[in-house]
Amino acid sequence: MTALFCILLTVLCAVLLTQAALTRRGLRSAERQLAELERSRSSTHLKLTSPNRALEGLLDQVNILLELRRRDEAAYREREQELRRQIANISHDLRTPLTSILGYLQLLEDEGLPPGERREYLSVVEGRAKALQSLITSFYDLSRLEGGDYPLSREPVDLSAVLSGLLASFYGDFTAAGFDVQVDLAEGLPPAAADPSGVLRVLTNLLRNALDHGRGYLEIKLFQEGDEVISRFGNPAGDVTEEDLPYVFDRFYTADKMRTGRNTGLGLAIVKALTERMGHRVSAQLCNGIFFIEIRWKTAK
Repeated sequence: MTALFCILLTVLCAVLLTQAALTRRGLRSAERQLAELERSRSSTHLKLTSPNRALEGLLDQVNILLELRRRDEAAYREREQELRRQIANISHDLRTPLTSILGYLQLLEDEGLPPGERREYLSVVEGRAKALQSLITSFYDLSRLEGGDYPLSREPVDLSAVLSGLLASFYGDFTAAGFDVQVDLAEGLPPAAADPSGVLRVLTNLLRNALDHGRGYLEIKLFQEGDEVISRFGNPAGDVTEEDLPYVFDRFYTADKMRTGRNTGLGLAIVKALTERMGHRVSAQLCNGIFFIEIRWKTAK
């Protein structure tokens, strides 16, 4: 009996020693793999050289942590690239009017400049300065909106009245630009639950966007569907394609930027941010060559 016990004990010790050796080997292998992953930034996972249930559970957790870290690093790199693009776009958009202002100021230094040309140059400088002021204000407002530091109230707003007033103020601009503006505002619409100044900014930006990037024709509709009031602005698509639709509300994005040299502007980005902050939905669509921007306003209770 004693001899059998010794044999069993010897076998058990051998098994335990073998398992310990395999565990050490597995840990050393995992350590080498981890060091290699750190060096090469590879996307592979740690693997065991021999089966070990306890170590497999541990390595599964390590692999999960490695995958999370890879995702964080990828997201960080993407944010860094986006930040660089934004800085480049801001620099371009600010440099364009500044360069023009400086050029005309140099021309104004000519003491022999005729009074008529001087007034013309001063008018150009004033226009460029106002454009620069508007751009800087847009940068600031968008940063406040995205940071949640843009106070908005929620009260009944008569969209038809706001839009009618804006159309009257923009009438001269659209006429001078040769636009055919078709307006269809349904009567008896319920008010939207929104911030009055926010609504004014949204609708102004939509009209300005159509004026700056549209051509020849603009249709504006305001009507009710269920418990929502829908505002729809449509103009010929121009350079906008189906591929552009997911990006038209991104800041600094315009489909015609490279072709026309216009600054990107932030009008539609502010439209989206303001609309969503007020609790409503905005979308862009293409239909039969017409580019539509539609906002679905929730009505006031």
